[in-house]
Amino acid sequence: MRLHIRSVRNIAQVTRALQTVSASKVRQAQAAVTATRPYSNKARQVLNHLADRRSTLQHPMLLLRQPIREILVIVVSGDRGLAGAYNAAVVRESLAYFAKEAAAVHYLVIGRKGREMLQRAGVPITAEFSRLPAAPAYGDVSAIGQLAIEEYIGGEADQVYIVFTKFINMLQQRTTVQQLLPIPEIAPAPPAGPAGAAGQARSPAPGYLFEPGQTQLLDFVIHRLVSIEIYECILESLASEHAARMVMMRSATENAVELITGLHLVYNKMRQQNITGDLLDIAAGTEALAAESTKGRSGRHEG
Repeated sequence: MRLHIRSVRNIAQVTRALQTVSASKVRQAQAAVTATRPYSNKARQVLNHLADRRSTLQHPMLLLRQPIREILVIVVSGDRGLAGAYNAAVVRESLAYFAKEAAAVHYLVIGRKGREMLQRAGVPITAEFSRLPAAPAYGDVSAIGQLAIEEYIGGEADQVYIVFTKFINMLQQRTTVQQLLPIPEIAPAPPAGPAGAAGQARSPAPGYLFEPGQTQLLDFVIHRLVSIEIYECILESLASEHAARMVMMRSATENAVELITGLHLVYNKMRQQNITGDLLDIAAGTEALAAESTKGRSGRHEG
């Protein structure tokens, strides 16, 4: 029983340490997500300027393809467990969302746990990226976006999706499916000011001169936008993973403390029973010796 209590106490120390580490990493991942948003927002603004002319744009990453024969799904999972249902939820959502698709679906997996689960499910996996740094930089994941773009432009995929876990708060994370390619339809921003609010006619849209050219500009912006969106999704998933692990480790620590309390009660009861049994044995032995002594004295007296 002492060994059992010591073992549970050691486990509680480990889970408490993991909880502290995960709480620190959540804050770091949130800060990284916040730092990348201005860049992606600016890229979105450039595309918003082109939204009204979308029908005239001929860039391959903006044009819808029909029919859809191949779909590439990027699944963002973790390399480690101890995070509750985090990895299982993203894999389950990936399989369920595309189960009814008539097109062939193949997967690009980020994280060892997701790859293992998808392999057990028997789905085709074209590439895997694992063992990313604890705090990945944009350069660490840019190859993922480049690979997805190459498959789309090369005709190996007619649509590209990413499945990741969106960080809401410490207690809530939401599995999300987002289309990357072709770039989803972008709604032009509503007119600002009282005139737009009152529904009056908008002023003519300003003209733009693209240097070195519209196609070159779109090619650069879309490549960067796709890569930065994948990077943001990975950071969101990292924050969600650390939050899920923190919650699980806190629950495990509380359960370990509760178990130690229960084990101490059992141990004290057993110890008390042993002490009581020893006292009863001593008392019974003393009475037996006293009775034997009294019997011996009476026998000598009669003799």
